[in-house]
Formats: sequence, structure tokens, C-alpha cells
Amino acid sequence: MEYDIAAIVRGYAQGYFLMADDNKGLGWYSSRDRTLIPLDERFRYPRSLQRVLNQERFTLSINRDFPSVVAGCAHRETTWISPELQEIYYLLYQNGYAYSFETWQGDQLAGGILGIVIGGAFIGESMFYHIPEGSKVAMVKLVERLRQNQFLLFDAQMMNPHLARFGAYGIKDEEYQSLLKEARQRRCFLV
Repeated sequence: MEYDIAAIVRGYAQGYFLMADDNKGLGWYSSRDRTLIPLDERFRYPRSLQRVLNQERFTLSINRDFPSVVAGCAHRETTWISPELQEIYYLLYQNGYAYSFETWQGDQLAGGILGIVIGGAFIGESMFYHIPEGSKVAMVKLVERLRQNQFLLFDAQMMNPHLARFGAYGIKDEEYQSLLKEARQRRCFLV
């Protein structure tokens, strides 16, 4: 199937995101409330995670095994990441828009975060882990990388208790659209 990558990127750049429905059909979605991961002093994490970070049990990489991160994110009881959406993520990756931020323990993929980069916005699509703490370490290290590279926005799309532990907060769509517009003007790079 042919996909219009430019149109897909425009959709994300306007604040929409793709999800598969129960019938595995793809649709564009938006939300009146968006969840952001703070890139300032509001970002936090449990002390127990600091101990894990201090132990340096995990190494980090970007796009070392993009397909496995997508597969890890999609592999759950109920998923919005259909095979068609996996294919779209791979095309976005090939075109320099989608990234996997990964943690490794030796040669084993421990966890990762899948996201789309548009200007100074990192749009987090999903995260997973194979080894406990793998995705949490990825979150802390990704925030550090986004800060270093002057990103304005880390969009986590929807709130959940896991994200709340990192200081995630909600904003209304109007404020989100304003931030997204500003983020689109930046030229930021993850790598």
C-alpha cells in the first residue's frame, strides 16, 4: 500500500495522531486535553529509579533496533498499533521522522520509547520494556537528550498513572496548538 508520508507528517504537525480502532482500521484522532512530559524542573522520578541510574545497568542507543521497539510497543493485549500503523512508523523512520530511544542490557533490548520528531516537538507514541526499569531509564535519558538539544515539547498524548509519576501534566488543546506551532519553527535533532 502507498502512503503519503508528507500528509502523515502534516497531520502530526497539526496535533493529530494515528490509531487503529477495534477493527484494525486506521483513523486520525485529536484530544481536547493533551499530556506533556515536562522538560524543565517539573520533571521528576522516584528515588528508586535514581539508584538504578547510578548502577549504570543499561546502555542507551537511538534507532539501533527500530523494528523491535515498534514490535515491543505493539505487543500487548489491546493495542492501537496495528500492522498497518507499524508499517507507517517504519516509513516515517526511513524518512527521518520516527525514532526509537532504546535501553539495552548487554545485547538484550531492555525497553524503549517510540516517537515522532517534528521541529522541536517529540511526539511520544508508545513505550515498552522487556527488563524491569528499561522504559523508565529510557524516559529519564530521553528527557535529558531533549533538553540538551533544545526541544520545546514532549507530547505524551494521554495521561496515565505511569506518566504522572514523571510529572506529566495536562494542557488544553488551544495551549497545545500554540506550543506545537512554536515547536515547528525549531530545528532540533535527537541524534
